Amino acid sequence: MFQQDFNFPSTCVVSTVSPKIVEISSDISINEGNNVSLTCIATGRPEPTVTWRHISPKAVGFVSEDEYLEIQGITREQSGDYECSASNDVAAPVVRRVKVTVNYPPYISEAKGTGVPVGQTGTLQCEASAVPSAEFQWYKDDKRLVEGKKGVKVENRPFLSKLIFLNVSEHDYGNYTCVASNKLGHTNASITLFGPGAISEVSNGTSRRAGCVWLLPLLVLVLHLLLKF
Repeated sequence: MFQQDFNFPSTCVVSTVSPKIVEISSDISINEGNNVSLTCIATGRPEPTVTWRHISPKAVGFVSEDEYLEIQGITREQSGDYECSASNDVAAPVVRRVKVTVNYPPYISEAKGTGVPVGQTGTLQCEASAVPSAEFQWYKDDKRLVEGKKGVKVENRPFLSKLIFLNVSEHDYGNYTCVASNKLGHTNASITLFGPGAISEVSNGTSRRAGCVWLLPLLVLVLHLLLKF
């Protein structure tokens, strides 16, 4: 009879495969306070380890050591890029990023008034943070001020608005309202344009009141001496 010997290797060689991210969440825009779920699926041999990291100066370490990242009640501080990394020591880790945009209503961080003499240029400044960027409007006595009004210029940037008076008159002095709004809400602040006289009056009034306070103990002492004798 025909006989053949088969020699089998004593060890079996397992092939390795570099990590590859095959599925990842798309960039997302979400309102503040809502929940966020991000997914990152990777293949490779050995099976890759998947981690999520928030790319932010304030972020520390990993935010998830799993394929899935869950954020409950997301805040504006948690917006930015989230990096998914897949590694299995066969090759360099594979990384991809997802951009998370957190929308929130405006809040005015600075409302700056100014004192300007008649005939000079004066500027009222209103700064607001918001996503999407805020749109600004200016009012005086419930009347909206529009670009092109004689002697008034409005300069708007994504987070800053300036109301500029090219030649201040007595009529311009008073309180103005800056309104910042986007699709999620609006807020406002009152800002004052005043003249040097207003500054002087406040300063003088304070000095006079302070002087009266210092004179009071002296008057009490004199009255006491008069009653004694």
